[in-house]
Amino acid sequence: MHEEIIFAGFGGQGVMFVGQLLAYTALAEEKHVTWIPSYGPEMRGGTANCTVVVSDEPIGSPVCKHPSVAVIFNNPSLEKYEAMVTPGGLLVVNSSMMVHPPTRTDLEVVMLPATATASEIGDVRVSNMIMLGAMLIHRALVDRATVEHVLIEKLGTRKAHLQAINLTAFERGITLGQTQQASV
Repeated sequence: MHEEIIFAGFGGQGVMFVGQLLAYTALAEEKHVTWIPSYGPEMRGGTANCTVVVSDEPIGSPVCKHPSVAVIFNNPSLEKYEAMVTPGGLLVVNSSMMVHPPTRTDLEVVMLPATATASEIGDVRVSNMIMLGAMLIHRALVDRATVEHVLIEKLGTRKAHLQAINLTAFERGITLGQTQQASV
């Protein structure tokens, strides 16, 4: 197994957090992993993306020019990264933030209303966990129980009050991922 994933959105959507969480989870499962963050030049609300490479074998390069999976949080990120995904790859899209749908027909596309669902749960900031849960249904890179354990550990006692809502969002993402069949 070797997957190159890009998480892309704007600042404040939890893009970096969810990428780190996946990386730490892969490490906990003794997989080979890299995580590279990238921020836009803006001070607030600018672009944010990170790449995560997860593999059973040593990783030759952490650079991800053509990801096999793209988890897209907003329309500008869709416009920028859709073309880069390898044919046959997976595109997980937050439909709550889209003006235009994806155009490629050679990808598995999962559209889910992550921001709207996070709002229903009680905090739009957990849309990242919804996206991760859905992605893991279509690409079982790590075990979901390990994700939950690492999430609790990463939030720690200082942010313990955020554990329940993040776990709820993750579970909701899993459910949405199961009901949202990927279209090709």
